[in-house]
Amino acid sequence: MSGLKLAVFDVDGTLVDSRKVIARAMTRAFERAGLGEIGYDRVRTIVGLELSEAVARLAPPDYGAQRVAALTGFYKQAFVEQRAESGFSEPLYDGARGTLERLAGEGWLLGVATGKARRGLDIVFGHHDLHRYFQTLHTVDGGPGKPHPRMVLDAMAATGARPEETVVIGDTFWDMAMARAADAHALGVTWGFHTADEIAEAAPHAIHHDFAALNAALDVFAQSRSAP
Repeated sequence: MSGLKLAVFDVDGTLVDSRKVIARAMTRAFERAGLGEIGYDRVRTIVGLELSEAVARLAPPDYGAQRVAALTGFYKQAFVEQRAESGFSEPLYDGARGTLERLAGEGWLLGVATGKARRGLDIVFGHHDLHRYFQTLHTVDGGPGKPHPRMVLDAMAATGARPEETVVIGDTFWDMAMARAADAHALGVTWGFHTADEIAEAAPHAIHHDFAALNAALDVFAQSRSAP
């Protein structure tokens, strides 16, 4: 047993409260494409997937690859526009920074597995000064997105951690399915995009409703790694 502890975090809906920003950008994209209104309850179901796949799932049946690409471009444009608007906010969830600081101070290795592109991740992490906590960052730029296990497997390879030394924290079915496919410990959280029932469909090891409960579960995981 090497004694490593690797925590791989999702970003949107887990560390960063991007619910309003994502919903607004998708609404603008659909309006610009002449597709009319799209409700938040549909948008939230695809968060975490690679963007073009997510848009394709929301688009009308038989919409076609070219129009899906255009709709994806409208979404990107709408997101950039929001960042330039007065009052733009994409805050950390209460408890997120404290958890990262504590884990880093206790010798955890920290990683990211996100449906964001690396450019978008760097913008968010730069705004909140989060890069300093993480040893390894994995985005959809590097290969298959969620629920494929590639990002978690890459995080393990980058840090030397084994599946039994790795825990994945995320707010969606896609996060938990990715963790399970990588044979990692899967901890769902309910303050983001998917409901507890939706997360449970991927059979996580546990689901938590606040950072206090998540931290307690991470402590239990750490103790299991240090036990003889």
